[in-house]
Amino acid sequence: MLALVRRYSVERLEAACTRAMAIRAPNLRSVTNILKSGLDRQPSLFAATDSPTIAHDNVRGSDCYH
Repeated sequence: MLALVRRYSVERLEAACTRAMAIRAPNLRSVTNILKSGLDRQPSLFAATDSPTIAHDNVRGSDCYH
């Protein structure tokens, strides 16, 4: 892992580790392959979406939970 720090920036290494954890492959080989292929620079696999909350009659609001 220290060799990767010397070769890539800390930001890229952090992004690669985050991506490896997201795909449930947190090992040196996966992190190295992510960095080599540039996947750490791609948008997150699980990017948060700003989808609106569903408005439906049977969907309870926060007032129902105490």
